[in-house]
Amino acid sequence: MTSQAPAVNQNRWPAKMRRIRALIRKETRQIVRDPSSIAIGIVLPLILILLFGYGLSLDVKNVPIDIVIDSPSAEAQSLAAGFQLSPYFQAQIGTAMPPAERLLLEHRVDGILDIPSDFASRVAAGDAEVQLIVHGGDANRARIIEGYAAGVVGVWSAHMAAEGRPAAVQPVGVQTRLWFNEADDSRYFLVPGLLVLVMTLIGALLTAMVVAREWERGTLEAMLVTPVRSEEILLGKTLPYFALALIGFVLCVLASQFLFHVPLRGSIWVLFGASMLYVLVALGIGLLISSWVKNQLVASQLTTLATFIPAFMLSGFLFDLRSMPAAVRLITYALPARYYVALLQSVFLAGDVWPVLVPNTLALVAMAAALALASRAVMRKSLE
Repeated sequence: MTSQAPAVNQNRWPAKMRRIRALIRKETRQIVRDPSSIAIGIVLPLILILLFGYGLSLDVKNVPIDIVIDSPSAEAQSLAAGFQLSPYFQAQIGTAMPPAERLLLEHRVDGILDIPSDFASRVAAGDAEVQLIVHGGDANRARIIEGYAAGVVGVWSAHMAAEGRPAAVQPVGVQTRLWFNEADDSRYFLVPGLLVLVMTLIGALLTAMVVAREWERGTLEAMLVTPVRSEEILLGKTLPYFALALIGFVLCVLASQFLFHVPLRGSIWVLFGASMLYVLVALGIGLLISSWVKNQLVASQLTTLATFIPAFMLSGFLFDLRSMPAAVRLITYALPARYYVALLQSVFLAGDVWPVLVPNTLALVAMAAALALASRAVMRKSLE
């Protein structure tokens, strides 16, 4: 008995790898023979990135802004109060530019209003200026913020004129800069977010449909009577679609660089690692849903409701999360697309900002691990 145990252990891993390779070959052949899989994995990403590579007009409110007052004065405090009382801004007061720039870099504020130290004297001379620095990741949002800020300054100047103050002679000028989107192009914001939709479609929807179809045809049940284990089935189903998703990812990145010229300021390896992690999460959702319902129609509907629609509406891809009701914002924390959008926009537009990258990456790691365990548990239950 003891002499046979080592032989069994030695043969276990080679047999396991042979079964996994056979499953991968079988799944790869099925992908190649299925035109719909090729269309979703390769053609659809190109169509989506062309359709959504254009700007959309969106309203914003409660814009977080940091007001830097270099030298306190009555005029500076009065102008800052105009921003604090505006329904379009959530203004906080600072005294130095470096902390404010760090807040803008981490996207904790959308703009910085710099009131210079000689503001009071230049108001008296009639040539005062303030500087507005706006986060330009979302070009449309940045333009709206510029308009809001110009409106607040205009109202303040009119109020000064009504009181007969020197500002009536020359309104205060505003110098504006767009950080991370100097071209003021909304595609810089939309194209990185579009990767979320592509990875979600390939990873979740396609996987859920294929596995559910095998349940309906009985081919997966026939596989269950073989020595193949549940984790081997999951690996055999995951790896081919993982490779297909990476092909779609590469196509989207190439299109973003050569068709839309979106800057990639962060590391390509960070972008690649974050995308692989999100693909694993999407694949886990698709496998979990299809293993649970075992029906193509139900699986496609549940997958669309659980992944694609939230990725489109509640991830920050199109609509700013801070403008949503508090209850809806709480729901977005359970959506993996929210974290992937934050990662993409940071890597493409701002660079490797680790205070943004680390927490979002850890959230995706936790989700990927939880989905892997849940999929294995559901598949094991099916084997029983």
